[in-house]
Amino acid sequence: MNQDAILSALKFRYATKKFDPTKKISSTDWSLLETSLILSPSSYGLEPWKFHVVENADLRERLKQASFNQTQVADASHYVVLTFKESISSSDISSFISRVSSIRGMPAESLEGYRKIIEGDLVHGPRSRVIETWSQRQSYIAFGFIMLTAAMLGIDTCPMEGIVPEQYDEILGLKGSGYKTVAGLALGYRHAEDKYAGAKKVRKSSNEVIVHHR
Repeated sequence: MNQDAILSALKFRYATKKFDPTKKISSTDWSLLETSLILSPSSYGLEPWKFHVVENADLRERLKQASFNQTQVADASHYVVLTFKESISSSDISSFISRVSSIRGMPAESLEGYRKIIEGDLVHGPRSRVIETWSQRQSYIAFGFIMLTAAMLGIDTCPMEGIVPEQYDEILGLKGSGYKTVAGLALGYRHAEDKYAGAKKVRKSSNEVIVHHR
C-alpha cells in the first residue's frame, strides 16, 4: 500500500454518528477485522483482553440503553465490546510462557528469565497495584488496530466510551469472569444523513504535538 492510500484511509475515518442499518460488513471483511484484533500487539505479548462480538439484536438493544441510547450500538453492522483482564497472576504468566515454548519450539527453561521479569513487574512489582489500568491500556492498542484496518477497508467505525461499563458487565454476564468492560466499538457503513461525514477534522498542528529531539 502506497503513502497516498494510507493517508486516504486515515482521512476517511471519523467517529460515525449515524450508521445505515441496511448495510452489512461481508464475512470476508469481518474475518480480517477479527484477525486485526488477534494480531494486535500487547506488552510482553500477554494479551490481557477479550473481545465480545455482539450479534444478538436483543442484547444490542440492552447495550444501547446502557450507552445512553446512542443509536450506533443497534444500527451498526457489528458491535464489539472490548474487555480487559482484572488481574495478572503467576499462573497466567506460566501459561503464556508455555504457549511461547510450544509455538516457537523453545525449551520452557530457556524462557525462565523472561518469566521472572514479567512476574517481577506485573505480579510483585509496583505495576501490580495498577494492573487494571495497565490492562485497559493494552486494550486500547487493539482498539486502534481494528479501527485502522476498518478504515483501510472503507468500513466506518465509532469508538464508544459513552457507556456504563458496569451495566455492560451485567448484560454480557462478565461478573466473576475476571474481565471487565472498557469500551465499545461500532462498525459498519455511514448513513447518507450523517452530517458529520463531511466535517473537516479538527487537529492541532504538528509542531504543537510532535517534539523532535535531534
